[in-house]
Amino acid sequence: MRVYSLDGSEEQASPLITVSLLRTLKPHTTPVITAAVDGRGTLFATGGADGVIKIWDIRGGYVTHTFRGHSGVISALLFFEAADPNLEHQRHTKDQRKRGRSDENVPVDKENTQIKGEASRFRLASGSEDGKIRIWDLLKRKTIAILDSHVSVIRGLCFTPTQSAVVSASRDKTAIIWDALTWKVRNVIPVLEGVESVGLLAEDSLIFTGGETGRLRLWEARSGREVTDEQPAGGEGDNITQIIHNPRFNFLLCVHGDQSLVLRSTSPLSNPVPPESTIEPPPTLCRISGTYDEIIDLTYLTRSQSLMALATNSENIRLISLASGSSDSTSPGTLNYFGADVALLEGHEDIVICLDVDWSGCWLATGAKDNTARLWRIDHANNSYEQYATYTGHAESLGAISLPSQSPPAGSPAQTDPLSHPPAFVITGSQDSTVKKWNVPKVHKSKQDTNSSRAVYTRKAHDKDINAISINHNSTLFASASQDRTVKIWSTEEGEVQGILRGHRRGVWSVQFAPKDTPNISGDNGPASASRGLVLTGSGDKSIKIWSLTDYSCLRTFEGHSNSVLKVLWLPPPFSPDSTPLTSQRPTRIASAGGDGLVKIWDANTGETACTLDNHSDRIWALTLNSDSSTLVSGGGDGVITFWQDTTSDTLAATAAASTARIEQEQQLTNHIHSANYREAIILALSLNHPARLLNLFQNVVDASSSPEEEEEGSLSGIRGVDDVLASLADEQLLELMKRIRDWNTNARTAAVAQRILNVI
Repeated sequence: MRVYSLDGSEEQASPLITVSLLRTLKPHTTPVITAAVDGRGTLFATGGADGVIKIWDIRGGYVTHTFRGHSGVISALLFFEAADPNLEHQRHTKDQRKRGRSDENVPVDKENTQIKGEASRFRLASGSEDGKIRIWDLLKRKTIAILDSHVSVIRGLCFTPTQSAVVSASRDKTAIIWDALTWKVRNVIPVLEGVESVGLLAEDSLIFTGGETGRLRLWEARSGREVTDEQPAGGEGDNITQIIHNPRFNFLLCVHGDQSLVLRSTSPLSNPVPPESTIEPPPTLCRISGTYDEIIDLTYLTRSQSLMALATNSENIRLISLASGSSDSTSPGTLNYFGADVALLEGHEDIVICLDVDWSGCWLATGAKDNTARLWRIDHANNSYEQYATYTGHAESLGAISLPSQSPPAGSPAQTDPLSHPPAFVITGSQDSTVKKWNVPKVHKSKQDTNSSRAVYTRKAHDKDINAISINHNSTLFASASQDRTVKIWSTEEGEVQGILRGHRRGVWSVQFAPKDTPNISGDNGPASASRGLVLTGSGDKSIKIWSLTDYSCLRTFEGHSNSVLKVLWLPPPFSPDSTPLTSQRPTRIASAGGDGLVKIWDANTGETACTLDNHSDRIWALTLNSDSSTLVSGGGDGVITFWQDTTSDTLAATAAASTARIEQEQQLTNHIHSANYREAIILALSLNHPARLLNLFQNVVDASSSPEEEEEGSLSGIRGVDDVLASLADEQLLELMKRIRDWNTNARTAAVAQRILNVI
């Protein structure tokens, strides 16, 4: 158990919190399963797998209570204050009178009675996997009640002081309301699902539950009637594991099994629920992804590239914001900070494998293990993200999908309003070794008709799984890459093979056509023309190849990855500060991502690695590019998304500036030597690391001092300016000079100069 201090920033505009570790404790000999804090923030209870409960003083860090009694794992804890002790005292007096006893003649210490009365109200409720709930009196340090009506693990406990009741929820699919005075059952709510969390809302008039189906449900506290409308059950990973409610905020924080957090607004519950009527479930404010699991694919969306679509080892596609907005608002649809979950595209029934986007970023194509492809319409301005069409026909899961990337003519309706003009077609590749071309309907079909799309043609393309598909810049050709170690070039219109690229020794994982106006590449056998196009491939044999579409031959092979190359990209030329391409310095570059967790940037003309980017601890499945800012984005099996900024132009500018400054300094050094300005000349020669010119400078000083007319009186070196500059050298400069003197002293021709300068030092 670790206790941390949370210190907020003094600046109101800054939401940063400084976290510092105060102490580390070992509360149990077995794993700690659950914990709870009392309402005053002074006590902390822990429940372990050994059935032991310990209560800690938070500030002191010591144990105040240890309770034993449960026979199984502690699964729920709750601090609460009991009802008015006078009521309990009256009930206790009645019990004594029934036994024929009376305390009327016993003197009463009112002050101690008041203190003990307040202390006697503190209770701890604990639930265990044996289905029993124990109520502990913290003053008397013993059990005052055992509630035994559940038949499975207790997962949630809450207390309502207005109704003087404790609500418990269990995986036996029920919630029970207990009278806090008699500890008898008031009501049993049949939730009909395993409940993981329970709590109270709307001044304790409503009970909320969440459990295995992922539904947030509300119930009347007095009658036990469900007041929320019927909700469909969630899928795998949607189950609710915990619901956190702070009365100061108008939302519930739901923790789901896929490690995501969903904020649900409680503002609509401010008005009482009419009798015998139901209301909609609390609306979702936002979704926060705790982890993305494994990033299988990703791509930019919208024309401004302010959204990103993620395929995260799930049947749903996550849309996250890349905008630099504020995260302070809690109104629906206003959370627009970097990394915020914007929407969840639900429709596939199995894990999504591949993504692609059209030229505008408004149309997203997805392929999944449910053997279907789907087309989505992304209208971010209106917060509309809807499924446009579904393509069913493959016999096995899809491994590749592609949309045409050709931009329509400027000023055309398709260019000005892309949301009303979907892409013309979709091409898919599957593990059934076939490729299919699908036409996209011009009119949005209803959900009942989305499965009516039929393939324009189907081709038996390869002998093994198809891993990637790419369409060229004018949509006349497409390429398919397969585990059978080949890449095939097809005509888009007829679906006929135009050429086959053979040369990889293992399956090909990625293929990309070169962008329009890509310059010629210098291949292994000399310059090669790129007039008919180039193709880039990455393979499981750890190599990358560039192919010419003129004769379908390999122009160059790149080797450097230590594992399979899973993704390849063509990169645009770097831009100068005035936004003009620096094609003369770096004509063509490519990027690759591999199973070794590295991203490599290559010079396509020389075959040399320009740089290696390392920020992943697992294989990198996804790689995409922001065409506006040249930002490279990688995602992999470690669940990390890394944004790489292209600093080529800045590096070139800095190199040019440094070269200019060095030339100017060398000219200044020459001028100082010519004018016998020894002070500035020595300092500049040391900073420029010019040992030969420094030696020549000292040689001139020694030669000048050998003449009685030139030697200055009282100078060790012969020139006082040289003495002064040697005496004023910094430690680093003096160390550098001593290294030079050491080298000069080993040569008989320069030893005299070295000894003279050493004598001065």
